[in-house]
Amino acid sequence: MATEIPRRQPTLDEVAERAGVSRTAASRVINNAPHVSRAKRDAVHKAIRELGYTPSRTARALATQRTGVVAFALSGDDPALFADPFFAQVIVGISAALEETELHLLLCLAASDRGQGRFKNLLRTRGVDGLMVMALRGDDPLDRIVAESGLPAVYGGRPLHGEPSWYVDSDNRGGARIATEHLIGTGHTRIAAITGLPDTEVGQSRQRGFAEAMALAGLRPYAVETGDFTEASGAAAMTALLAARPDLDAVFAANDNMAAGALRVLRDRGRRVPQDVAVIGFDDLAIASHTQPRLTTVHQPVQALGREMARMLIALLGDEKPSPLILPTRLVVRDST
Repeated sequence: MATEIPRRQPTLDEVAERAGVSRTAASRVINNAPHVSRAKRDAVHKAIRELGYTPSRTARALATQRTGVVAFALSGDDPALFADPFFAQVIVGISAALEETELHLLLCLAASDRGQGRFKNLLRTRGVDGLMVMALRGDDPLDRIVAESGLPAVYGGRPLHGEPSWYVDSDNRGGARIATEHLIGTGHTRIAAITGLPDTEVGQSRQRGFAEAMALAGLRPYAVETGDFTEASGAAAMTALLAARPDLDAVFAANDNMAAGALRVLRDRGRRVPQDVAVIGFDDLAIASHTQPRLTTVHQPVQALGREMARMLIALLGDEKPSPLILPTRLVVRDST
């Protein structure tokens, strides 16, 4: 029985010849390089379809001096961080944007000395084409590592110190303000807060928004406890608040996880929500619809945050200069207020 001879793959030279352009022009079209006329692009794409040409990934990487990989780096050392509902939704948004390209996503944790060393080596050897960075705290060494790399980088949320050229953030301050105004507008005056990490920009911005709304209403924060954005820290903070101010009538929690922890403690202590204590969160994650009672919260478009970070990085890799972006927030009223 005769053996079928595999069909030879067409070459780049054959594509160029069929399209009537130079080999260089054909290569630039295939690698999405700028400054190629529409006529030449159309001719090359037509030749590719007719010949069934498939560009080699290795050849493309060599032609563009790119790896085809971008990194999403978090300043944390616990792999479970990627399973946090917030970061999981950010990754969903990033992945959705990258599906429209040939870029691949690499997830990196860079908090421990070992993690930072590996990350530095990745950047030094140009193992990625660009970076998305999130969850920076204070004078985070990850910020310095990114700056020293010289690679295109987009920040998800601004770092506490300085302002990068490219970032996507949500209106954290405004969102906290409208949350607190809602509590005040529904008749509450003894309002406490569970704030986020003080060495993060998001933690400070949400606390400022809370304090501003209270001041404008002629009120002072009834009590304040700090959490770390986890449910356990929200429960611990709520326990401390009840011990210090048992007559409080409302709580603003700087994210939904902490609000869920606060609800659990209030229920265990026999406090009715919202009749005795109203509770409001921030983020509008899935957990907000499943707490008892369902949580009033501030919606920020978490998937859109990831998607716009990726789109901004894609634009940078295409030699564009996008502008920083602040995404709007809005109040979602449910049963806890």
